[in-house]
Amino acid sequence: MKIICMKVIRAARPGALIGASTVRGAFNEEIIRAMAEINERPIIFALSNPTSKAECTAEEAYTFTNGAALYASGSPFPNFELNGRTYKPGQGNNAYIFPGVALGTILFQIRHVDNDLFLLAAKKVASCVTEESLKVGRVYPQLKEIREISIQIAIEMAKYCYKNGTANLYPQPEDLEKYVRAQVYNTQYEELINATYDWPEQDMRHGFPVPVVRHDSMDG
Repeated sequence: MKIICMKVIRAARPGALIGASTVRGAFNEEIIRAMAEINERPIIFALSNPTSKAECTAEEAYTFTNGAALYASGSPFPNFELNGRTYKPGQGNNAYIFPGVALGTILFQIRHVDNDLFLLAAKKVASCVTEESLKVGRVYPQLKEIREISIQIAIEMAKYCYKNGTANLYPQPEDLEKYVRAQVYNTQYEELINATYDWPEQDMRHGFPVPVVRHDSMDG
């Protein structure tokens, strides 16, 4: 497999390697270095899960390209230090796409989800990558941002589908963003009861509050 891959790289001179083979080490040192020889910033996506089956690790991709690789993986890898720079590899995961596409499809009753909508969603995800993320080698947004990204994808889908007559929710909401946000489940609630009393430290025993009895205040 690796010999065939090298022949393809030499002949086709690709700009990207996308791994979905579940073969650990499929992108070996020779292959990664070859990609760096023909590309200033080689794209290397090792998307197989779990981590033990990734085609290469983040450390290998960055080391064998001297930090030039644009790397993403299907499973998380730790940060990596190289030449005084910290790299924070991101995950290339469909979790960036399907929640937003599903949200838009359901809310606006889109009966056919074509390739144009997936391309629209992909572009929206790409636009959410910040300069700060790019500086540390992260080519996807942070996973903690998926909720907001999903909302933005749904809004873009609505705009596209109303323009092209493929949305079936009528009348069309006047404020698409407000409508989408109103439909999204929110687990954050206001406090319904008063905050618990904070016992003084001197009154604590083994983590449990123990009332202090003042004998001089007792009768008899």
